[in-house]
Amino acid sequence: MSLTLVACSNKPPDVRDYVAKIATDRAAKDAEFQKEPDPIPENRKAELLPLAYFDIDPEYSTPASLRLAQDETVLQMPTSTGGQRQMRRVGTLEFSLKGQPLKLTAFVEVGAPNLDRLFVPFADLTSGTETYPGGRYIDLDRTATGIYLIDFNRAYTPYCYYNASYDCPYPPAENRLKVPVRAGERLRK
Repeated sequence: MSLTLVACSNKPPDVRDYVAKIATDRAAKDAEFQKEPDPIPENRKAELLPLAYFDIDPEYSTPASLRLAQDETVLQMPTSTGGQRQMRRVGTLEFSLKGQPLKLTAFVEVGAPNLDRLFVPFADLTSGTETYPGGRYIDLDRTATGIYLIDFNRAYTPYCYYNASYDCPYPPAENRLKVPVRAGERLRK
């Protein structure tokens, strides 16, 4: 699959600006988590903050095309507390990562008041060794074009890792990538 995004400028994006923006966003998240009592409880802040991340790699930010689901079936997604979360399949994001064609299903929670955000839970070959065993998440704002930018540098650990009171859905089998994704949040070494 070949997918090209066209910008309004003939100037190529500056990788340094991209890296600086991701680094700034990470620092702001750490500061927010340090300041607020949630999602990281006070007794775990020293252990978990600052959050651990893979190095920022622009190759892990890739365009994707959303192929809409024909019937938007509902999936009962198991959660970290042993429950089930009803998630509606919106469609399949098709993309290429480091030259390999891949797919991830995008979901919206059944009954969600806002359908403008897509939830993309995933696991990969780093899950359980370098990253949280229960997978990681990416959130995407809906677009009218069906073209998205999946930025794995923004992949985050579910809050249930920090705080057992959170009820986090586990990625379904269809979102378990057979490649390592060394981008975004990781476990401490």
